[in-house]
Amino acid sequence: MAVRDVAKRHLLIFLNMFSVFIARYSLFYNRLKNIEECEGGLDKFTKSYKTFGVNQLEDGGIYCKEWAPGAEAVFLAGDFNGWNPFSHPYKKLEYGKWELFIPPEDGCSPVPHGSKLKVVIRAQNGALLYRISPWARYVVRDEDKVNYDWVHWNPPQSYIHKNPSPKRLKSLRIYESHVGIASPEGKVASYKNFTYNVLPRIKDLGYNCVQLMAIMEHAYYASFGYQVTSFFAASSRYGTPDDLKEMIDVAHSMGITVLLDVVHSHASKNSEDGLNQFDGTDSCFFHSGYRGNHQLWDSRLFDYANWEVLRFLLSNLRMWIEDYRFDGFRFDGVTSMLYHHHGIGTGFSGDYNEYFGLHVDEDALCYLMLANHMINSLHPECITIAEDVSGMPALCRPVAEGGGGFDYRLAMAIPDKWIQIIKELKDEDWNMGNIVHTLTNRRYEEKYIAYAESHDQALVGDKTLAFRLMDAEMYTNMSVLMPLTPIIDRGIQLHKMIRLITHALGGESYLNFMGNEFGHPEWLDFPRIGNNESYHYARRQFNLTEDDLLRYKFLNAFDRDMNKLEERFGWLASPQAYVSEKHESNKVIAFERAGLIFIFNFHPYQSYVDYRVGIETPGKYPFLYCYKILLDSDAGEYGGHQRLDHNTEYFSEEYPHNYRPNSIMVSCLRLVGLKTLQNETISLFTSRISRISSPKVI
Repeated sequence: MAVRDVAKRHLLIFLNMFSVFIARYSLFYNRLKNIEECEGGLDKFTKSYKTFGVNQLEDGGIYCKEWAPGAEAVFLAGDFNGWNPFSHPYKKLEYGKWELFIPPEDGCSPVPHGSKLKVVIRAQNGALLYRISPWARYVVRDEDKVNYDWVHWNPPQSYIHKNPSPKRLKSLRIYESHVGIASPEGKVASYKNFTYNVLPRIKDLGYNCVQLMAIMEHAYYASFGYQVTSFFAASSRYGTPDDLKEMIDVAHSMGITVLLDVVHSHASKNSEDGLNQFDGTDSCFFHSGYRGNHQLWDSRLFDYANWEVLRFLLSNLRMWIEDYRFDGFRFDGVTSMLYHHHGIGTGFSGDYNEYFGLHVDEDALCYLMLANHMINSLHPECITIAEDVSGMPALCRPVAEGGGGFDYRLAMAIPDKWIQIIKELKDEDWNMGNIVHTLTNRRYEEKYIAYAESHDQALVGDKTLAFRLMDAEMYTNMSVLMPLTPIIDRGIQLHKMIRLITHALGGESYLNFMGNEFGHPEWLDFPRIGNNESYHYARRQFNLTEDDLLRYKFLNAFDRDMNKLEERFGWLASPQAYVSEKHESNKVIAFERAGLIFIFNFHPYQSYVDYRVGIETPGKYPFLYCYKILLDSDAGEYGGHQRLDHNTEYFSEEYPHNYRPNSIMVSCLRLVGLKTLQNETISLFTSRISRISSPKVI
């Protein structure tokens, strides 16, 4: 009877989920159908960035269009008319839209390139509000001012892209980056600096994709780009729009895919230089009242059911793809979008009731489906990534299945697990099964991006893995001229092991935040009142890897060779690994993926001789498979102790072990890689002969 009841419950859950997916797809289909019927198609609808805002016509005239449903009147003022607020009124159209045409003057534009503009809104209470157009392409802030100014961007000659976008990648190795901090100097770095100093470094490290944060204009630098004020403007603090276009073009010439960290989950509360109260009302682009405000982020929340909000956001995505040639997006704050509670004070256990019900914002989910459908239809080579901590089912399944349509989702549990282990557990208490479970626990046929740490762990108030492992000794004992202390030795070895097991077992893509690959010391903190507006921690000290007297070079070299090895064998694009061993007392993890064998020894002091490892590859005479080292974390170039002979050959045997038909004997376990001499079958061993655990010293 109990079994029958469980079966009934599972059937009811399945039927409920099935009906929800049908309802979600129906909502998407009806919205898309309405766009097709009322706007002349999705293609035309999402090209609205070419008509809204202020746009130059071929004859030199200017066409202006805005959506301000709460305005009594709309005008355009600026340098071009001596800031007369009433000389250029907009004509009122249906559905809260306003338009203005300014004819050319002697064949030239009446609004010169580089001149300042404002949309003047007469609010319902009669007040005149000077606003930046939501569609503005370029905004700047003078040093002596608090607010940004809207500058008309229409140069005589815009940058022309010379290189095609890279083909869609099978294995994504992502370098998460921030242009402003991409320099050892304490200042706001530029697009030019990133182009000529950072992109070559990314290429050399073996990353094939760069994910750019804080590109959409944000008035508050310390917001890390997550309080967007001008959605269509590339941040001017790093340079001009043409500088960004050149940067992306150069990246494409190197075969590097470029993704934009897009923030459509909320917007800054700024009204003088943001979207808030654009037409003088509390709503317009956002929900009014309590629902339109995020409690924790102190920002405004979009009304995703609104027709013009859909136009604005979908056109925004298309503009970044077509004008700047971005190759896709990482959607920030998806969890906040998906639920009316925005994930605040909510834990997600995986129970399906958490994903289906009235607490889900179906309008927001429908927008994400529309966004992915548009991108896949018009630019199928583009990639989309969801930052969702909740684990919403089918987020990375096709829209046609009722899914969200994303290509990848971030495996956000992995960095939390590494932090929890390092903070709370002794080395001998590490649970191998729990580590493997966290790294492999992902939804069937949904692709995940694995990462040991991202920008979140680098920010002030948190700690990177390197800083957690080595802490204060990073200031005194990272020189090769100093004795290798137990803390530094343990930190360097674990830093490599954690990154490689995450890379190889944790997903179908890999991400690293800039500088963390070499164990960047200290934290990341933007200039603000609390630190006396200092830039000291708002930088990345790449120069540390170039100093032969510092041990940072070892971590940098290992990260590079780890990526190069994946590029060679493509384990990220291979099926999920087969884990043959997660031995709790031995602290050993072994798995196979992409024809490679990975073996990790996390034991704090135990080494092993003649350790048997199960493998799939047959070893029947005369077809013996001989494995050789490919990657060894104990190698001298990675800061290891050089305790393995790389000329050693390991032969497979037809001897079952750990439910694998064959096995090999490994003389000692360290972080190593092996390659067969016959048939190019590849295997990789990952572990170490021993680890130092204070106060015990080997």
